[in-house]
Amino acid sequence: MTAVKNNAFFRRAGELTTNLPRAVVVVAALAAAIMGRVANGAATLDRAPYGTAQSGQAVEIFTMTNDHGLRVRFLSLGGVITEIDAPERTGRVDDIVLGLRTVQEYETLPGHFGAITGRYANRIGGAQFTLNGQTYHLIANNGPNTLHGGPNALDHQVWTVTPLTVPDGVAAMLSYVSPDGDQGFPGTLTTHVTYTLTNDNVLQIAYVASTDRDTVVNFTNHSYFNLAGNGSGSVADQLLLVNADRYTPVGPDLIPTGEIAS
Repeated sequence: MTAVKNNAFFRRAGELTTNLPRAVVVVAALAAAIMGRVANGAATLDRAPYGTAQSGQAVEIFTMTNDHGLRVRFLSLGGVITEIDAPERTGRVDDIVLGLRTVQEYETLPGHFGAITGRYANRIGGAQFTLNGQTYHLIANNGPNTLHGGPNALDHQVWTVTPLTVPDGVAAMLSYVSPDGDQGFPGTLTTHVTYTLTNDNVLQIAYVASTDRDTVVNFTNHSYFNLAGNGSGSVADQLLLVNADRYTPVGPDLIPTGEIAS
């Protein structure tokens, strides 16, 4: 079993680069501690129709509200987090993530707004990799490279959403099975992503995946945060803490050089 857990204050989940052997599990997590409290109430998970994907599948929107009234909304399409309504120091509530209006915008505009990103987040140089002596050729969608899993990756799929009962707050599990050969990647990959909104105003995202062949996996969430509120202007004066000891430098084409720096 390979397990990785990354925590951060308002940041994306740490990029996890893992060769995933058969029938093992990879876990990553994102925790966003949201300061302040809003009006009391019961923790709830509501669902409603949102639109129709290009595949013809119905897309739903889910609203998670904790017992302080903090609200997170996400879609069954790509697990897209469309909205986080959080109070700032004075108690004023703002949506602190960048979102779009329609299913069609999420499917056609670049940016991967708020989505589950995989099978492989970031770039794979030359749209190919070698594993166990075999070279796998992927679909290029970023010049000669493969970006965020390819042109029809996990962020473009409609996931099955299952409400969960948790002792603190509200949670839902999103599930999707990516078939062997999807976008060129080996192995049937079964992925479960759990969104949990606690009553301490913490949003947690946990990723669990299993496969029937050796493969590569690198999940993340692709939300864009603006702590001053969506549409309020530049984020240049906001502070970001990445709880990491090392990082992977990239070249001019944004492909990792292979070095692990500290």
